[in-house]
Amino acid sequence: MANWTPEIRNDGTPHYLSIANAIADDIRSGLLKPGQRLPPQRQLAAHLGIDFTTVSRAYSEAQARRLVNSHVGRGTFVSETAAPAAQPDPARTSGEDLSMNMPPEPTDPALLERMREGLGYVSANLVPLLRYQSALGGEKDRTVASSWLSLRGLVPRLERIAVTPGAHATMAAILSLVAEPGDVVLCERITYSGIRAITQRLGIRLVGIEMDGDGILPEALEAAIKEHAPRMLYLNPTLQNPTTVTMPTKRRLEISQLIAEYRLPLIEDDAYGFIPERAPAPIAASAPDLTWYIGGLAKCIGAGLRLAYTVTPSAKHTLALEQSIKALSVMPSPLSMALATRWIEDGTADLIRRFVRKETALRQQIAREALEGLDFLGAENAFNIWLRLPPGASRADVIANMAGRHIGIIPSDAFTVGGPPDEHVRLCLGGSAERAQLETSLNYLAHMLMPDAYLK
Repeated sequence: MANWTPEIRNDGTPHYLSIANAIADDIRSGLLKPGQRLPPQRQLAAHLGIDFTTVSRAYSEAQARRLVNSHVGRGTFVSETAAPAAQPDPARTSGEDLSMNMPPEPTDPALLERMREGLGYVSANLVPLLRYQSALGGEKDRTVASSWLSLRGLVPRLERIAVTPGAHATMAAILSLVAEPGDVVLCERITYSGIRAITQRLGIRLVGIEMDGDGILPEALEAAIKEHAPRMLYLNPTLQNPTTVTMPTKRRLEISQLIAEYRLPLIEDDAYGFIPERAPAPIAASAPDLTWYIGGLAKCIGAGLRLAYTVTPSAKHTLALEQSIKALSVMPSPLSMALATRWIEDGTADLIRRFVRKETALRQQIAREALEGLDFLGAENAFNIWLRLPPGASRADVIANMAGRHIGIIPSDAFTVGGPPDEHVRLCLGGSAERAQLETSLNYLAHMLMPDAYLK
């Protein structure tokens, strides 16, 4: 089929990957059939006006994905075993945990196809990826992590970068290094439920700091430092879970100055920092020698990867983290690392991130319209809203009445540190729920909380 010509996407994808992707697309569509011959490499290069080496690399990539077979003197042929992608297994769609704050899921066929193509690369390297490997990721994975971290304005030396098995496991590894049972760790008064679970498991005492609309109050932080002599501070300063508050730059610099003055280490959980188009610079940028920065991939790419890109305060701290990860988790999954690295290299990860950015904004708009008249916090790219229940409504009643609806609702009990929880719930807007399904659930909730509004 010497006249076959691939369509090269004008989306920043390297040409060799565009050609390999086009081969995969045309095999699936039936345009290219098993056993058919591809154009000679020099002929295709001349036709497309690109270097011969680019086409050669593209054919090699397609062969690595088992899409084609090359024979010296004969040419390159579509593999006889090339076939449409396997169908989804229904058993793999039944375990969704609605209690988690999940990103919306891609539905665009072109994006899903690009995501699947990354698995071809992983498959071609399957055997070595099943071996035990570095506890902090190989050099290639850490180099790609560095390029991803640059999206947040961070440019640490490679010796301070670790690929770790998810933000949750990384926090546990760091805290097991820094704190002993009975020690105090400070955090927001309303904070991520995961840090509560980790510190409770480790016997660490969590003390909440009062907050306003910009995050923790500097004067309250300083008072807590003096009173409790804490071992560490934990913060989730961008689109904070659950309040959706983003700490502005001025407040971040005030916190940075305080932890520098008191030499207080910080875990900066930047789970959502990669989603907004213009998020403030991480605290790690102004206090690098004190901050354990965790850029988890769960929210911006996918929770199933169970990966985070972690920046330590120094190379010495990286070595300590390596030993802690080995003891607790052995290593991050090499299969997940290979897939994440591939997606970042070929631009797929950035397309996922941009999809999440756009979709979260649309879902926040749905929530604003459905819940108009109720008191809640939300933000353009947040995955949830933080809803204050009206007088007479209780957390228990709301959760009971919303049971069976495809929406995650978590009471304030899970997030409150110090003092009794008030009547708030976190409503998750992401996951597998479609927009129409989400809108129906939110309208039902609004009707339940404000029945009179629907009678006017």
